[in-house]
Amino acid sequence: MTMSRPRPCRPAGSVYRPCGPERAAWDPDTAENGVVRYGRAVQRLEMIAERCQRVSGLWDEAPPLIGAYAFGHVLDGPDQLDAVQVALVLNHPAEELTWCARPTSCSGLPHLLELEKAPVEWYWRPAVWPVSNHVIVRPLRIWSPDGIDAVALGALASRAAEPLRLPPPDPRQEDEQLDVELAASLAYLRRVEDRYWDREWRAEHRGSGIYPESHLWDAVHGYLDLHDAVRARRDASGSS
Repeated sequence: MTMSRPRPCRPAGSVYRPCGPERAAWDPDTAENGVVRYGRAVQRLEMIAERCQRVSGLWDEAPPLIGAYAFGHVLDGPDQLDAVQVALVLNHPAEELTWCARPTSCSGLPHLLELEKAPVEWYWRPAVWPVSNHVIVRPLRIWSPDGIDAVALGALASRAAEPLRLPPPDPRQEDEQLDVELAASLAYLRRVEDRYWDREWRAEHRGSGIYPESHLWDAVHGYLDLHDAVRARRDASGSS
């Protein structure tokens, strides 16, 4: 079933949009007239994979970043596209990394990965959940702790990545996972709402141009986006 593109998490043109999707500013060397040429898009994914490899070595213990996947229109091999889309898998508790949520402990990763230098939309996913969801459909892994996936990137450059993409999930398991994430998203939203006026919480969730209301907005958006996805699937299947 084809799902519609999600509502943007911030107004168009924002430089830093810290939720899913987060989007970088337009780079005139990469984008022309608001679009990205395919060759440039592949080069950008190669750079992201290289940065993941470098950043993963900054931690003495297990690094928080454990996977990077390309997905979206770039996998179809178009001549040009609006932006490069990447899913980043983090070794982080799922209850704190629900859809569109943004842990303050991960706020520095986009800078370390240099995601803000080109038209890139990046999404966070917790390691304990499948990287795929209603938005991230059959992604292509470009980096893991084992290193850069040169085979995948080479296939992408040749517009031949289809066989290397993750297989589609079982529909029943996908429905169950969406239900799990919807419940987790609602629980996260309730926690944010409950502590929204707490002075200590607000101090911890402020900085780098990010404010407590940003976290509240992200929690609301994430929940509503999942709610709409679940409702659309139920309507399509005829279930209540």
